[in-house]
Amino acid sequence: MTKFILRWAINAAALYVAVIVVPGIQMQSSGSQQWVAFIVLGLIFGLLNALLRPLIVLLTCPLIILTLGLGTLLINTFLFYLTGVVGTQFGWGFTVDGFLPAFLGALVVSVVSVVLSLILKDELKPKRRD
Repeated sequence: MTKFILRWAINAAALYVAVIVVPGIQMQSSGSQQWVAFIVLGLIFGLLNALLRPLIVLLTCPLIILTLGLGTLLINTFLFYLTGVVGTQFGWGFTVDGFLPAFLGALVVSVVSVVLSLILKDELKPKRRD
C-alpha cells in the first residue's frame, strides 16, 4: 500500500512540474484547490498508465519496433493528453494547446518520474519478510 501511495505522489509531483515548466499547459483550477487537482490527476495518470498502456503498447508493437522505441514517446504523449481530458471531465484537469506542449509535458513527466524513482528506490522496493 505504501508503494502505491508513493507512486501516486511521484505522478502528482511529475505532473505539477510539467504544468509549471511547459508553456501551453494550463490548469483548470487555481488557489488551494490546485493541490487537490494534482493529487486527483496523479491518480488518473497512474490508472491510465496501468490500464491502457499495456494494451496500446501491444497494439503498436510494430510501430515501436520500426521506430527503435521512439514510438513509446508518442504513447506517453497520448496518455499525458488523455489524462488532461479525463481530468477535465471531472473538473480537475488541465488543457494542452497542441501536440508540442503535450509531447514536452510527457517528456518532463517521464524524466521527473525517473529521477524521483531513483531517489526513492529504497522505499519502492518490496520489503522482505523474514
